[in-house]
Formats: sequence, C-alpha cells, structure tokens
Amino acid sequence: MSSSVSLKDTYQTLAAPAPEILYKEKNSKFYGYAFPVTSEEEIKIHLEQLRKQHHGAVHFCYAFQLGTDTIYYRANDDGEPSNSAGMPIYGQIQSFGLTNVVVVVVRFFGGVKLGVGGLISAYRTAAQMVLQEAEIVEKTIDIYYKVSFDYKNMNKVMRIIKENNLEIVAQRMNESCEIDIATRKKNAEKIFDIFNHLFEIEIEKI
Repeated sequence: MSSSVSLKDTYQTLAAPAPEILYKEKNSKFYGYAFPVTSEEEIKIHLEQLRKQHHGAVHFCYAFQLGTDTIYYRANDDGEPSNSAGMPIYGQIQSFGLTNVVVVVVRFFGGVKLGVGGLISAYRTAAQMVLQEAEIVEKTIDIYYKVSFDYKNMNKVMRIIKENNLEIVAQRMNESCEIDIATRKKNAEKIFDIFNHLFEIEIEKI
C-alpha cells in the first residue's frame, strides 16, 4: 500500500475589487472595501485613493495578507483603540481563507462612542459584509523556469511543453533560445527533471 503526499498548490483570492458596502452603527458609518493585491505598493495606492474619496472620514482601518508559501500580513487600527479594528478585519480575511487581498473599512464618526466591544463588532461586520459581496476565485501556485537550448532542439522542447500543458510566459529566440515557462507547483519537480535529463538543454528556476 503506497501513499502520496499532495502539495497544496492553490489559493483563494478576489477576482476583482468588491462592491462598496455601508454598515451603520449608532450614527457612525463604516464603508467597506476589498481589493486583490500582490504588493504593499498596490495597497498604498488603494489607501490614497480612498483618502481622497472620503476626505471627511476619521479612520481608515485595514488589514492585508500577501503570499502563498510565505505569508505576510498586517493589521492597522489607524487611531482606533488597539486591536479594535485591524485585527477584526484580518480575522475575516482568515475566515474567508483569502490571501493577496486588502480589506479597508472607512469610518465616519457619528458623535456616539461605540466602546471597544462595539468597534470590534462594527469593523468585523463591515469586513464580513464586503467579503460576502466579493467574487472569490481559486488560483494555482505556479513555479517559473527558464529553459535554454540551441535552435536545433526547438521541436524537442516544444513537444515537452505541449505534452505537459505548460504555459509559455516569454520567449527569446536568437542564436540560442530561451523560453520562460510556468507550471503548477505540484508538477514542478517532475518538469524540472524532464528538462534536466536532456542533453544540450538547460533549465533553471526564475
């Protein structure tokens, strides 16, 4: 009896920015936003746009998670009591099983203090509402390789690419040829070995 270890090579994220939602609690307004992102630079751009859009708002609280193999996250309370905003938002990102996503909740103060418990509930609810409106998709974790070879081996390389349904990301055809390919993580070792055992063909991870 044999058993095989399966590598998880998919993750869930957003297909597109979610529609804006509005949650009201004791005259305070909480606007919820969610965006698919792959870098902190993208997150900064979204925050800047929201600050311009809601220049009268008091707090721009957010949480994000980036990465697949190595996870990086941050939760920001933006002036609200410690852990009353960012972490409840991040909890919803975890609850929905998402990565490469940022959720921002913009608060307009309504004159009535909600208390820490009320804030936790409001930010959590706003984050949950916006993620419920979002379109969630499953994507594959891909590994990228550069295959280098002489032109005479072109047919051999292209046959392997076709047989294994590999994605060609880029091609550079001169006297010597280079093709960048993408394969699902679970197939990466097999693909590397196929090319690595061929004479006059080199493969390296990029």
